[in-house]
Amino acid sequence: MLKHYPDPSLRTNKLPNYHYHPELELVFVNGGNGRRHVGSHVSHFEDGELILIGSNLPHWGFTDSNTRNRAETVVQFAPDFPAAGFRELGEAQQLNNLFERARDGISFTGRTKAVQGARLERMIDLDPMGRLLTLLDILQQLAVSEEFESLNADGVHIEIASHGYDRFNELQQFISDNFRRELAVAEAASVAAMTVPAFCRYFKKVTGKTFVTYLTNFRIVFACKLLADGHGTIAEVAFECGFNSLSQFNRAFKKITGRTPSQYRQHLRMTVGGEFTD
Repeated sequence: MLKHYPDPSLRTNKLPNYHYHPELELVFVNGGNGRRHVGSHVSHFEDGELILIGSNLPHWGFTDSNTRNRAETVVQFAPDFPAAGFRELGEAQQLNNLFERARDGISFTGRTKAVQGARLERMIDLDPMGRLLTLLDILQQLAVSEEFESLNADGVHIEIASHGYDRFNELQQFISDNFRRELAVAEAASVAAMTVPAFCRYFKKVTGKTFVTYLTNFRIVFACKLLADGHGTIAEVAFECGFNSLSQFNRAFKKITGRTPSQYRQHLRMTVGGEFTD
């Protein structure tokens, strides 16, 4: 799927919500400055961005009306792109390595960003076969490029197995709408129209996590965004994300990100800049 947004001035000031999807996503932001937030990684980009996001890696959108970019181009493609069995070929080894590295998110820089980003942008004018061949060659050039930065250094992933993804969408929306309050497994099971035991088996099979662990991870990733946006004190962030106590929040945050919330915010001060309230 190829999308091209030639007039960012029509966008709202609000970035899209936290989201993820089974497809990999290649995004080129033509010019402008903004924030990249992939997993628990937060940093700024300047003079545009070319970023590859792996399958089911949580992230926020990269542009809004304040980014002041000239355009944005987004391409989504399946993990087995371009066809089932293709990546089993020896010739696809570099592509396999690229897709594996994309699990953490990859931001490309320098000439790679300029040249391959421009090619990605021009795909909108090509016929379907031209788009396919161009995308394959762009991915190959990205696979061999040394001009990149690996993101998501804190390792926050929310993995969704390919089976059951469609059914999971309704649950994901339910979690997104209600994670700030107390959520019982029984309530989530009722949304899925399952008994609690059946729901627990289904949820673990699809996500690889229990519902409680998944919900905690979701809250922590959202907390990372609030901390990056300078949203109040750490205690306020904790309660905004659905935690009942500051100590509970601190323990969960450090277990998932490897840092306490205070350490994470201090890291943002040094790498991103800005004023925060502790």
